[in-house]
Amino acid sequence: MKEIIKVGIIICDRYRNCAGGKCFRALKNREGAFSIYKGKEAEVVGYTTCGGCPGGNIEYAPEEMKKNGVDVIHFATGMVVGYPPCPYIGYFKKYIEEKFGIKVVIGTHPIPEKYFTVHKKLGTWNSPEWQEFIKPTLVNREIRLEYD
Repeated sequence: MKEIIKVGIIICDRYRNCAGGKCFRALKNREGAFSIYKGKEAEVVGYTTCGGCPGGNIEYAPEEMKKNGVDVIHFATGMVVGYPPCPYIGYFKKYIEEKFGIKVVIGTHPIPEKYFTVHKKLGTWNSPEWQEFIKPTLVNREIRLEYD
């Protein structure tokens, strides 16, 4: 029997009504940041928002996810592609990894082309830090268009 990787997803509170369709599709297809699970079993054991700026739920949600056996928490791609992207994302990642000992991956589904185009024009992701943040969700144009 294969090991099952238990995944938690934290989304930006601006998108609190999101049903998670792109995230779940990407997990099923092992695309975007979920490509790291190719050939592996993975299941979602938690899905919630950050709680709104400055991320009040970040203090509590990982603990609950840990009780559900979470192995890794993914910050949804919306935290990267929103206008503006989450200014706390680096801090949240470090906090969760340090306090709870849970690996954090930035991103879920591939960055949609419409967001990629605008953020490229805006220069949003030009810094080395943001280049690292978007790396797991940066795919080719064909796949980006499929997520528009």
